[in-house]
Amino acid sequence: MKGLSKWLLCLALVVMATSWMLAQSDTDSSKGKSDTRTVTGCLSAGDNNKEFKLTTNDGGTWDLTSDNVSLVEHVGHTVTVTGMLEHPTAHNLKEDAKGAAADAHMKKDTAESGDLKVSDLQMVSQSCEK
Repeated sequence: MKGLSKWLLCLALVVMATSWMLAQSDTDSSKGKSDTRTVTGCLSAGDNNKEFKLTTNDGGTWDLTSDNVSLVEHVGHTVTVTGMLEHPTAHNLKEDAKGAAADAHMKKDTAESGDLKVSDLQMVSQSCEK
């Protein structure tokens, strides 16, 4: 009888652990973390002729590069860009940490920032509002 009790206890623990892991998996996927981002802001020149910086209204900063979109033509414009994160796993971990710090009232700045390889650009305005 003792052997059966231990077996049932182990089975119950496995079921509970599996349920918890599935719940965590559902939570992570519901965040909708994608390797693609669409952001809007003011485009400025970067450190060299292939790098640019986008500053969003909420203070986020994005370092932009592109192989197929001419960014130089839109320096000083407000634009909306879509692209792939350069290092998606590290980026998402960093953003999770910033969110956790904000939730714990340790940090108020939750503006997203990162490196983006631009695949599409839409001009919003020929100037940047500050």
